[in-house]
Amino acid sequence: MLQAYSLFEGSFSVDVSKKFIPFDPAVDSKNDRPVSMFIQVHPFLIETTNGLVLCDTGLGLTNSEGKLLLYENIEKLGYSPKDVKYVLMSHLHKDHAGGMVSFTDQVGRIAFPEAEYIVQRGEWEDAYSGINSSYRTEIFDVVQRSGNLNLVEGDGKVNEEVEYCLSGGHTQHHQTFHINNGKDHYFFGGDVLPEPEMIFKNHSAKYDYDGHLSKKLRQEYWENGAPNDWIYLFYHATSIAIGKPTMQFDGSFTVIEAK
Repeated sequence: MLQAYSLFEGSFSVDVSKKFIPFDPAVDSKNDRPVSMFIQVHPFLIETTNGLVLCDTGLGLTNSEGKLLLYENIEKLGYSPKDVKYVLMSHLHKDHAGGMVSFTDQVGRIAFPEAEYIVQRGEWEDAYSGINSSYRTEIFDVVQRSGNLNLVEGDGKVNEEVEYCLSGGHTQHHQTFHINNGKDHYFFGGDVLPEPEMIFKNHSAKYDYDGHLSKKLRQEYWENGAPNDWIYLFYHATSIAIGKPTMQFDGSFTVIEAK
């Protein structure tokens, strides 16, 4: 059996500066943050036969003692960071890659020392190219020295349960993941399918490398997955982070929270 959990890192507003500013709807007003997107950050932990799988690593936020919030959330589930066997990176923007590494006393160390980090080679090369300020190369330097990095190309399998697929769309070498044991099928679409609302209000986003491709892919992921009971992991969801399709009276599908 597969089981997924959100490792919720917080709610944020993001403006043209690409800074993630904490946003608490109980005390903060959207009117005070014009021209901003409002999102949440949900790395995901999945229990599989082959060990724990982590889908993206959040912003790398820490508590008052300097400990990764990602660590805290994993430990709340009864696990240790050393139990993570695979870190699946959809892409390397800072809100997805921040927790790949932990910095203690200004020294960077690989955050998941027993894990294999799965990254598309083209994405890795783009991260060092300077094409986008959303890449933090000081993180990648630590990962590169660790021996934990596995650069992949195109589509393939990590093991019999985990498959990676080069998608493009959000970044040129963005990838998605299927975690499937023949009974349960999780789909992680990264920032090509970051929230459930984008399935039904599909549009070409200006923040994507290829917005038209992302729009097309979202529709394909829904048309292929909804009739086959895929469970969707929505990284930036403000409503449903882990959702499953359910058929309505007219034969169409909508998303409900997966229990």
